[in-house]
Amino acid sequence: MEIIVSQNNSELGEKAGKSAAEKIKKIITENGQANIILATGSSQFETLSNLLKDKSIDWSKVNMFHLDEYIGLSETHQASFRKYLRERFITQVPTLMSYTLINGEADIDEELKRLGEKIRQHPIDVALVGIGENGHLAFNDPPADFDTEEPYIIVDLDTACRQQQLNEGWFGSMSEVPEKAISMSIRQIMQSKSMICSVPDERKAEAVRNAIKQTVSPLFPASILQNHPDCELYLDVDSASLL
Repeated sequence: MEIIVSQNNSELGEKAGKSAAEKIKKIITENGQANIILATGSSQFETLSNLLKDKSIDWSKVNMFHLDEYIGLSETHQASFRKYLRERFITQVPTLMSYTLINGEADIDEELKRLGEKIRQHPIDVALVGIGENGHLAFNDPPADFDTEEPYIIVDLDTACRQQQLNEGWFGSMSEVPEKAISMSIRQIMQSKSMICSVPDERKAEAVRNAIKQTVSPLFPASILQNHPDCELYLDVDSASLL
């Protein structure tokens, strides 16, 4: 794991977005197309914005997947990750080859099957991810399932995870935050050839420390990143403050 510390979130996003862009372009040059994963949430604003600034990326050769979505939440809800990606990415790259969004309102068993079949056809080249305040990777809250081979799974969201979503302003009250979600599994995320992990803000400092310093364990889901052969962890001075 390579750790890159920036002075602030803006600089973090610039570095992470530039690295992601270069990796995507390299894969397109080598393979003719690239398969990517995008994370969502407030921690990804700067990285995604800077990725989109690179106008030399041929998005018509890129297939996009994302990490997770709440079960039962309408796409019109401000917290919907489908809505987030449509507004912040998909509409910005109209030539995108394809995108596969998780529909948490569909028949869940059928949706898991559809998603699994789709991603198996598109081995991931570059994954943009984040780390939650509770150390989760995607919505794999502790203790995370490190063993399942299923690409997407149903997960229960713990109190810390749901509180983070409330604190970030996505919901008006705790009772509004869904208790279940569809998440890409840990093993599926780890199959990505390259990973760009963007983690700004002091509230993520403990999770960052655990991800780097703790022994790899389901109790610290993001600690699994220690085992990835090509993972770049982008921090700012606040999220790196406990290292």
